[in-house]
Amino acid sequence: MTDNAPITIPPRNLLMRTLLMLLMAVAFQLATWVLVAVALLQLGFAVFTDETNPRLQAFGRSAGRYLAQIAAFVSFATEAAPCPFSDWPAGDL
Repeated sequence: MTDNAPITIPPRNLLMRTLLMLLMAVAFQLATWVLVAVALLQLGFAVFTDETNPRLQAFGRSAGRYLAQIAAFVSFATEAAPCPFSDWPAGDL
């Protein structure tokens, strides 16, 4: 097993999964507010410079993927726990 492999929770260990789900719910709320801030910054760039910031685009894309990973984990669609228990999702296309 490599160091970058995501942590997977055995299906029978519901107590550990419940604790991770609560932690991920908090992370989801924080990541949502960060994504809102990125959206507002991008809007500011678009209004004042008529261009968007490519770094913010990539970060916004990766934050959206992170939110999707959390949603998949808390809805039991996957057993792989998202960041910080695995790598941060890439922001490239």
